[in-house]
Amino acid sequence: MDPSVAVALVVYAVALLAIGRASRATGRLEYLLAGRRLTTLPFVATLVATWYGGVLGVGEYSYRYGISNWLAMGVPYYLAALLFAFGLARRARSSAALSIPDQLTATYGPVAGRVGALLVLLLAIPAAYVLMLGELLGIYLGMPLVWAVIAGTAFTIVYVASGGFRSVVSTNVLQFVLMYLAFIIVLPVALHAAGGFSGVWAALPPASRTWDGGLGAQAVLVWYFIAMQTLVEPTFYQRCYAAETPAVARRGVLISVGFWVLFDFLTTFTGLAARALMPHLADPVLAYPELGRLVLPPLANALFAVGLFATVMSTVHSYLFLAAATIGHDVAPELAARVDERRWTMAGLVLAGGGAVALALALRSVIAIWHDVGSIVTSALLLPLVLSHARERARFRRRWAAAAIGVTAVVATGWILARSGGRYPLGIEPIFPALAVSAGIWLADHVLRRAR
Repeated sequence: MDPSVAVALVVYAVALLAIGRASRATGRLEYLLAGRRLTTLPFVATLVATWYGGVLGVGEYSYRYGISNWLAMGVPYYLAALLFAFGLARRARSSAALSIPDQLTATYGPVAGRVGALLVLLLAIPAAYVLMLGELLGIYLGMPLVWAVIAGTAFTIVYVASGGFRSVVSTNVLQFVLMYLAFIIVLPVALHAAGGFSGVWAALPPASRTWDGGLGAQAVLVWYFIAMQTLVEPTFYQRCYAAETPAVARRGVLISVGFWVLFDFLTTFTGLAARALMPHLADPVLAYPELGRLVLPPLANALFAVGLFATVMSTVHSYLFLAAATIGHDVAPELAARVDERRWTMAGLVLAGGGAVALALALRSVIAIWHDVGSIVTSALLLPLVLSHARERARFRRRWAAAAIGVTAVVATGWILARSGGRYPLGIEPIFPALAVSAGIWLADHVLRRAR
């Protein structure tokens, strides 16, 4: 364990606790959505920081597959975010909904809302990110993975609980600064050590210089469909619902895209530099931590480590609170007539945290969690949720919407479970047949509607 990293992490933890405690919220709307008064700067900071928690996975992907990281993990999400900004951001803020299940219920009825709430909860439980947080604690502090995942999740619950969404936003602002600072520190030093961009490029294996990283077209193309998750992404909607005005929601998403492009440049080329400087790294998940140790002096490496923690924790607490809010606002009221949503949301933090820990320790693969959960939820919610903002004649009818959500989720799950030897049935990724089923149900609904 590096003492300078340990001291830096203690300072960072104290700062999070202080900010979380200072961000106390009063009242249901303050706790759930910061009073719906989020202005552009905190909107951008919280959205950018939340949407980039998979930093160790990005480091692994860049190390293994080179420049294709940008084409698979970057460009699809920029395009999807732009679609969200121009097509959905203003409409989401202009609605009376406080959550995605609210929107589904208002458009398609309570059954669709209930099924949607379960899917949002599945997507929001941050198993991949608490696993990454546990791995970072193991890397830098030597903690066993099980206890690291539990400790990291418990600490996150503590500093979020008092202020709710207001605590999430306030701590995201600090984490936004730290995540960019970390890579701005490490990338120039790593490039210098590797002989600049040309030296890095020359040192890469041939496959890492190709657009698909040697994986094949479908392996890259599937991320363009998984990135459509952005159009049903509950953290996007949550921030739009919390925005001060519809204009803030659209403008905030557009500005965020620019910051994601910059951050992907920093992280992709840092991963390439790691491959150039450490070509025989046994575990590519460690690409960023090991690069920091290799090229940075102790104090700079400590700051870099804090930046990695900030990148992951910004997403852990955002999704953890989203899952808790789904329990408090969307699930609990279905179970009892009179519910204190704030109290249930606080209880939901513990329930969602426990679920995230259990799932993380059971699966132990960040990319697998992203892929499988993203395939199920995106395919099930994409058409019904996007069309809920369209004209009535373009939407599903009520019973058909609930059927589309449920059946599509079952098809995607079954396709994933049918995987054998790492191969899906017919060699087709699960999101494709699932989306085809959803589109087929929509088409059948409209054909029958016209026939009548």
